[in-house]
Amino acid sequence: MKQIEDRKQLHYYLQVHQIESVFNEALLPHLSLYSFNEGEIICEQGDLQSHLYILVKGKIKIFMNSSEGYKLIIAFKSPLEIVGDIEFIQNIELINTVEAVTPVYMIGIHYDWLNKYGMNYPPLMQFLLKIITRKFRIKDNSFSFNMMYPVEVRLASYLMSISFDESNANFKGRLSIKNLKDAAGLIGTSYRHLNRVINQLCAEGLIERNKEFISVIDREGLSILANDNIYE
Repeated sequence: MKQIEDRKQLHYYLQVHQIESVFNEALLPHLSLYSFNEGEIICEQGDLQSHLYILVKGKIKIFMNSSEGYKLIIAFKSPLEIVGDIEFIQNIELINTVEAVTPVYMIGIHYDWLNKYGMNYPPLMQFLLKIITRKFRIKDNSFSFNMMYPVEVRLASYLMSISFDESNANFKGRLSIKNLKDAAGLIGTSYRHLNRVINQLCAEGLIERNKEFISVIDREGLSILANDNIYE
């Protein structure tokens, strides 16, 4: 993590995403801009969170680890998204781990300042409520998606989520072979069946697989198969 000491850049993101009015004059001086590298952990499940983060550029992955050591990827998120909102309201430890999928910029503010200046400021509370309720709606949609659509559609959606970032045309992600079991858990299928579907998509010329990675080679075709990127 790196703090960006550039107030103009911070205000640029506030204005681009039209969230400057969410913060009152007492809160604005306490906002900071942070950058995270691809693959960097932003916050970790079980830790005590100190900051509320607002994703303003890039893509993040949200997942949780079970006591047995299994990883369940919950979703991929692009701006605008908030990290630490439920933990702030409930005063609890972090529910999930959040990782930067691409280079990421986030606006952060310490919980102390939110408690001091924000709890009685309606625009901020309405903003948090809107984001939190959207999370529950997306979670319901994701569950329905896993129940209703075949594995090849879910896999296509997953690959679109990890391979591309609409705000960064130069980013080209890949699925590591070592993460296939995690992918199977997210899309709700067995590891063996996932491999069969991967071979099917390779045969159709949509993706290619080597010993280390799975890469998208036909973005348009995979996007048509995915129909709607449910994991974002």
